[in-house]
Amino acid sequence: MGLRFRKSFKIAPGVRMTVGKTGVGVSVGGRGLRYSVHSSGRRTSTAGIPGSGLSYSSSSGGRAYKSEAYRRRSELARLERESRKLQEQEYARLQVELIENKLAMLTSIHHECDEPINWLEVASRKLDFDSNNPGPMEKAARARLSSYEPGFFDRLFMRADKKRRELLANVELAKKEDMESYKEWRRMTSIANQINQGNIDAYFEVIEEFGPLDDLVEFGSSFEFGTDTPEAIHVSVDVNAQTVIPEKELSLTKTGKLSEKAMARTKYYDLTQDYVCSCALRIARDMFALLPVKFIFVHAYEDKLDPATGHVNKILVLSVKYDRDTVNSLLFTNVDPSEALANFPHEMMFRKTKGFAEVEPILS
Repeated sequence: MGLRFRKSFKIAPGVRMTVGKTGVGVSVGGRGLRYSVHSSGRRTSTAGIPGSGLSYSSSSGGRAYKSEAYRRRSELARLERESRKLQEQEYARLQVELIENKLAMLTSIHHECDEPINWLEVASRKLDFDSNNPGPMEKAARARLSSYEPGFFDRLFMRADKKRRELLANVELAKKEDMESYKEWRRMTSIANQINQGNIDAYFEVIEEFGPLDDLVEFGSSFEFGTDTPEAIHVSVDVNAQTVIPEKELSLTKTGKLSEKAMARTKYYDLTQDYVCSCALRIARDMFALLPVKFIFVHAYEDKLDPATGHVNKILVLSVKYDRDTVNSLLFTNVDPSEALANFPHEMMFRKTKGFAEVEPILS
């Protein structure tokens, strides 16, 4: 027979400790109401009316349910808590990845560039047909019409005439498509010739049509283009760094929770400088790819609060004169956009603790 023992003793008025084989328990209270806590985790509350023999007891943390449904409920509740915790951790990781991806994009905008257009090649392209002769789409459609032979089911269900009408209608559609292709070829050949001749109006026409900088609009940037010579073009850009660069950093704690803190000002201004310089270099690359100019002048503007007046003014923070040969010589995946300015005439006043200051534009 196993040895059993149970000892109970008073440690303070209304507080009693009980030592047994299964652990240690502490109870608080007196007659009519008592609350007990056991080392196993079980908690029991007992309430009753002294002398009546009536009492009520409830326990938690250690009750052994007989019903499978009750036991399963506890297990499902635990799984739900763990799942919610995993979902919160996954969301936190996603938020950190999103902000890190955004910061990487802001400093690598200059890595992207449109494919260059050879306007001399565009002007010399020839079509194998003209407006007076059938084009390739029409020829193909007529070939399908002439080679059509009704099959068994077409003859059985008398669909041959309907099929021929459809093929004939396709011939007319193909003629229209060929004519559209011919008109587009004439238009692009004309534009290419004008660009090769240095027609400034043609420059603006292809800028409007191709939208070479449209994807930069996602960063809040807006653009103006101007020139009075076919040798160069000026691009003014509102970089909107104050709305683009985040002022807070996100990270994960050891437990996988999301942590947010203010970004150090020096890091904030470094990111701002790299973003602005990366934008400027990307603009130069895309414009050189689109137009046969020798120079691209990029003027970056930013909204700046004037503490003396309380007004927000638009100021020029960067002005660069890019030349085609030097831009083409850069290895863009390795170049630092801010350091790359050393290769070009530029105006920029930047301090790591205060950011950009206003500068004068480079105009020639």
